[in-house]
Amino acid sequence: MSRVQRRKYILLLLLFLLFIIEGTIIPWLIPGFLQNRIAPHLVYIVILFVTVYYDRHTALILGFSFGMLHDIVYYGALIGTYSLAMGCSCYILGLIFRSHRAPMPLMLIVTLLGSLLFDSIVYGVYLVFEITHLPFSWALSNHIIPTMFFHFAFALMIYVPLRRQLEIIAKRRSLDENKTRT
Repeated sequence: MSRVQRRKYILLLLLFLLFIIEGTIIPWLIPGFLQNRIAPHLVYIVILFVTVYYDRHTALILGFSFGMLHDIVYYGALIGTYSLAMGCSCYILGLIFRSHRAPMPLMLIVTLLGSLLFDSIVYGVYLVFEITHLPFSWALSNHIIPTMFFHFAFALMIYVPLRRQLEIIAKRRSLDENKTRT
């Protein structure tokens, strides 16, 4: 097994670990008055890093996969909502912001836009299927903006180590592709 494959498996393991942590440990860390306002999607933030620093197609698959896990394990109102929102928003942001050398401010902007897009898609699907009847302005001020700030803080914490790992994976992948072409 090559080093790149090991790093990819470690990334998948990290995503699965974050998936478990966001449903078990994070609710204990969020203050009581914010419990119903913040929806921590740590896996989604890591997938946003994958879409910017590695590959949007990989992020699309990861978004659909972990979004479906979210739909099944955490949110049972409508199966497929989180899968659609995670996969599509990661792919769209990957089309717009693809850069192996994106600086920290750009990645933090991607995190904020991604969080806004993700929660807006979920809200839109819930509105279409009449699961919610609340206006978007209420959802924006009571759920989306607090969640955006939480995601921003998490992205700030993981920026340096995750970026380094994804750059190594991308660099090795490009070296392997160049070897196979020659």
